[in-house]
Amino acid sequence: MTTRRQVLQWGAGAMLASGVIVPRGAAAAGDAPGFLDLPAGAVEQGDLETLAGKVPLIKRSWRPPNYETPVQYFAEDITPNRAFFVRWHLASIPEVSATNWTLNVGGPAAATPFAVNLEQLKRDFPAAEVMAVCQCSGNRRGLFVPHVAGVEWGAGAMGNARWKGARLKDVLAKAGVKPETVEIVLDGADGPVIPATPDFVKSIPLAKAMDENTLIAYEMNGEPLPHWNGFPARIVLPGWTGTYWVKQVTSIQAVAKPYDGFWMKSAYRIPTGRFPLIDRFLTQETPANTPITEMVVNSLISSVAAGQKVTAGQPLDINGVAWDGGAGISRVDVSTDGGRTWMLAELGPDHGRFAFRRFRFVATPQARGPMMVMARASNRAGAAQTFDLIPNPAGYHHNVVQRIAVEVV
Repeated sequence: MTTRRQVLQWGAGAMLASGVIVPRGAAAAGDAPGFLDLPAGAVEQGDLETLAGKVPLIKRSWRPPNYETPVQYFAEDITPNRAFFVRWHLASIPEVSATNWTLNVGGPAAATPFAVNLEQLKRDFPAAEVMAVCQCSGNRRGLFVPHVAGVEWGAGAMGNARWKGARLKDVLAKAGVKPETVEIVLDGADGPVIPATPDFVKSIPLAKAMDENTLIAYEMNGEPLPHWNGFPARIVLPGWTGTYWVKQVTSIQAVAKPYDGFWMKSAYRIPTGRFPLIDRFLTQETPANTPITEMVVNSLISSVAAGQKVTAGQPLDINGVAWDGGAGISRVDVSTDGGRTWMLAELGPDHGRFAFRRFRFVATPQARGPMMVMARASNRAGAAQTFDLIPNPAGYHHNVVQRIAVEVV
């Protein structure tokens, strides 16, 4: 009996033998379909496990809890709350009561510090909504070649939701942010199990904090935030990777000098000049590296599985989602011959520049044998997905074009 792995290897080998472009640097299997074999040491498949209030998700670790969304839930524009991925850095995660939660706003560069509870946050500040992708910075890390250390995510450490909350700039205005402010420091209720572990504290540039799309969100897809996704309130930073989307936020501080905590100074950094950044975090930048900021353009096919058998002469529906850091998706091109030719896919409704954009192309394969399905997204800033992985120590920004080997029978 032919295994799915053999079909993947056979399909890729046939494409290479025929001269079809199969770029380097991709990998995956199982719950992250359409990348070639995983490197040694990576997690090929994860066990499905159910957290309270969630459907079975792909378990990557338990302490702290890190669970990714199975690919089938990306068949829709909005990712359901019950299927939204879970990402925590620290294992001590309290059950926060909505009635007891308090957000402290102040800091050395704030003129009028104050505290606000959830009822006051909803009552005293105008509500705003944005649909935006939240994606872990390390999404697809488990597909890196060579293998890199960290949570071995497949393709599902992301989700698209409609977020509602108070604009951070309105809250900061009440605190009287002083002219010398350079960053806003964010902390949540979660904490380390042992004192030696640094608390998860992040900072963002003042300009990003004052963006009208940056929220202190208390609703997700029309419902209160799930516990696992930051109840009762979290930071929403559309376009930027999820490391800044602090969950269970309890402290917002204005500071007049760059914050130098571990999670800024040492973690979540990429080599300077390696990626096409629009939003640079200049107060945290060094000649060697810079904080990761916005997401790179990317796409995921959700309707075709690696090793799938496709009937010759019958339509094959190729669809999925594309996204980027906020320029907005302009087009998605699909190939069914391993990259020799490309066809323009139809784009679905535009839910805003920070949201998933669906794409669809219907192919009708005729020749029996291996077929390689690919999708490549481009954005309005002129960037497109890469064919070769850009190496970096922490395994960030994996946006290599997906390739799904199927068999036409």
